[in-house]
Amino acid sequence: MLPKLISIGSFFIPTYGTLVAIGFLAALWIITRLAKRASLPSESITNLAIYCALAGLAGAKLFMILFDFQTYWNDPRSLFSLSTLQAAGVYQGGFLVAFVTAVLYMRSQHLPILATCDVFAPGIAIGQAIGRIGCFSAGCCWGLPTHVPWAVTFRNPQAADLTGVPLGIPLHPTQLYECVADALIFGFLYFRIGKAHSAGTILGWYLALYSTARFIIEFFRFHEQGLHWGLSYTQWISLATLAAGVALLILRRGAARLAFGGKPIHSST
Repeated sequence: MLPKLISIGSFFIPTYGTLVAIGFLAALWIITRLAKRASLPSESITNLAIYCALAGLAGAKLFMILFDFQTYWNDPRSLFSLSTLQAAGVYQGGFLVAFVTAVLYMRSQHLPILATCDVFAPGIAIGQAIGRIGCFSAGCCWGLPTHVPWAVTFRNPQAADLTGVPLGIPLHPTQLYECVADALIFGFLYFRIGKAHSAGTILGWYLALYSTARFIIEFFRFHEQGLHWGLSYTQWISLATLAAGVALLILRRGAARLAFGGKPIHSST
């Protein structure tokens, strides 16, 4: 649609990168706001957000390369191409690497892991929602051909050059599907975290809801790496993170009941 926000000669500011930056700032604002409410140290939380963002970018690119390893093996120069640099990468890969980074940092700073993850979850969701608008603008992560009334047709040659999106073909706007899903997840998590809850519940809801949404949306998305046992790599990861989210919700609920003699208890810490 609009892959280049501002273009002067050969220099341009990518719309995708701009919206990712805006998404990060919006996420950081939400996270620091919720951290203050939870009496968590703002400086440590801000540092953690920055480390996670960097780790997430690296992890998303790493998993993208691993998922399409044969292509990069056959053409190593493509690793340093503009399209690879601007590609969104694999979100779940970025999330997993960022999560490991976060746990290591939280342990070193003696932050409560589950409570800290809870304040991050709504921020991550709103950041994703904004970032997916960037995907739509750039043309990456496009959907399968379709004739539904809300299909989108990319016509900007710059988008095709940068991302490879097919032009002149009505496609499922999978970027917008995920944007809407992420926005709804953010609304639910932001509402839920304001209510009494046991630590880890918000993270569990995020993993369960996002994994479900992503698993479904993947059926409408084009997969350059093809399918494996009927599903994409991303769908297999989504099933794993869905199981982790559901398990966390069950365990946290069970732990709270057990600790208080079988009576349900809700705590924000």
